[in-house]
Amino acid sequence: MEVIAIGTGTAIPSARRGAPCLLVRVGGAQVLFDCGAGSLRTLAGLGVSPLAITHLYFTHLHPDHTGDLVPLLFALRNPDWRREAPLRVTGPVGFLSFFGHLEAAYGHWVAPSSYELAVDEWAGGIRAFGAWQLRAAPVRHLAHSLAYRVEAEGRAVAFTGDTDYCASIVELARGADLLVSECSFPEGMKVEGHLTPSLAGRIAAEAGCPRLLLTHFYPPCDATEILEPCRQVFAGEVQVAEDGTRVVLD
Repeated sequence: MEVIAIGTGTAIPSARRGAPCLLVRVGGAQVLFDCGAGSLRTLAGLGVSPLAITHLYFTHLHPDHTGDLVPLLFALRNPDWRREAPLRVTGPVGFLSFFGHLEAAYGHWVAPSSYELAVDEWAGGIRAFGAWQLRAAPVRHLAHSLAYRVEAEGRAVAFTGDTDYCASIVELARGADLLVSECSFPEGMKVEGHLTPSLAGRIAAEAGCPRLLLTHFYPPCDATEILEPCRQVFAGEVQVAEDGTRVVLD
């Protein structure tokens, strides 16, 4: 299993960090979690074509997490590409209504022309895909926000999406080899619905995760020491993600 941070920023435009997006390669699938504006360009820079994406899961429906959905669907209509493999796009409760509004606005420009598009919404649970499986659980951000956990061959990675500290994310991440956690604001700048370094570290520690990858940084995080507050509560390996950071679980 390979995890690649595609966009490690937020709603605030940044020359350093793109909008939120995470790629997990597992069991022959290439799974995107969120797809903020600019994700397609970063993926292209990493040699990942939209044709290669097999699944797209959204944690919630804020614009910075969904901005490249329409460009992705529009790109897949390009006659030079002729995508034939099916694509599954899933979001939390409310996603079908959200997607319906996109279809009303863009019409056939977001409709598949040569492949099967499966669109659905999910309140959480477990889905099995042969060599790998996916878990989802509600977390504390918006009313129906989800966090995800990918499991394959005895390995697991959990992804918080946007969340505040809550029991459900600790449980979802329990025993995972890697926790990819939002870390929106430095210590002393806590915002409701988001984490600070110490809270991200607390979740990883309580869940028993040996490795922690921090992401989703508002600009103050890049001007502040964020590793030390995390290490005060988490004894495992911790890393600050940049766009393009890769972690391989073997």
